[in-house]
Amino acid sequence: MKDIDTRAYLPTRHLVIYPADGFRVTHGVNEGDAITDAAELVHDDVYELAKGAAPTRLAVAMEKADALTIASDTGIGRPGAPLFIDSVVTFMAPTRTMLEALLLVEVEPEGGTISNVYLHPLGQIETGVKYSLVTIDRDGGAKRLAESASVAFTRGTHITMGDGRQVPVENLTPGDRVLTRDSGVQEVRWVGIQTMRAEGAFAPIVIEAGALNNINALTVSPNHRLFIYQRVDAMMTGQRELLVKAGLLVNGKTVTQRPGGFVDYVQVLFDKHEIIYAEGIAAESHFVDHTTRPGLPAEIAAKLRPERPSDYPLGALELREGDLKRRPDLVEMLKRVSAT
Repeated sequence: MKDIDTRAYLPTRHLVIYPADGFRVTHGVNEGDAITDAAELVHDDVYELAKGAAPTRLAVAMEKADALTIASDTGIGRPGAPLFIDSVVTFMAPTRTMLEALLLVEVEPEGGTISNVYLHPLGQIETGVKYSLVTIDRDGGAKRLAESASVAFTRGTHITMGDGRQVPVENLTPGDRVLTRDSGVQEVRWVGIQTMRAEGAFAPIVIEAGALNNINALTVSPNHRLFIYQRVDAMMTGQRELLVKAGLLVNGKTVTQRPGGFVDYVQVLFDKHEIIYAEGIAAESHFVDHTTRPGLPAEIAAKLRPERPSDYPLGALELREGDLKRRPDLVEMLKRVSAT
């Protein structure tokens, strides 16, 4: 892998959000008001998603613990502005199904006054549905963001071991030796399994067999990044090695998002961020930074040293959403240029 200056690089997460104006109280104490920070929320107020309200992507970087900022490639908000996880809120629909969401607050760099509030739904949100506010949790936001941002394989995904065997990811245990692209054979340090509702930010991405020269279908979390080596620089990024988030590859044909039911997500952690092989595709291992660390068990997190910019060399390879908009045939093109 080529030398990369990582000093200016910060890991970025793209969160699907709705601006506060798109989610308003239609009945209750705050009737007519847009959703706001937890200090102003009232239990049992009823909210609805405005007709025509469109989701957009908020790019979030985390330089150090509890220091979120809006990244430069964001679709909304002011790049560089501080961002805070205000709370986790839970709504109940008339069908008695629950919807969880994160409230994120953008503040002015000078003075700290609130400039924008964003709703990041963690499940499917629909227009025409009345959502009654039932709980407000000011303490659990960091963990829920970590779960939303984490990268994971789904149960049954075959991982290439150091001896060439193909082992289901859920069968890996600490000490198992896995083949990596850049570090040879490496030992697994931790394997975590979470069962999530396959909705919203947690709905898995399915890459059909052959879509990216993969042997079998590969199903991963939306933020999971795949490694692509281009024989030629087709994306015109100045580098042949690329990382692409699975969620940004969705084309409705060979790469789809599958909401509904539950999904078992499996995270595989090594001593450092690695590229491993899953169903014949090179893909990243679990990536620990300030955003995802709260999602780890306390005893595992305690053993990890603090993050440093040099921990993120692979991030400099990541394609941003703006790059992808120029290539509506992205999946087909990446398949062609990565074929051996």
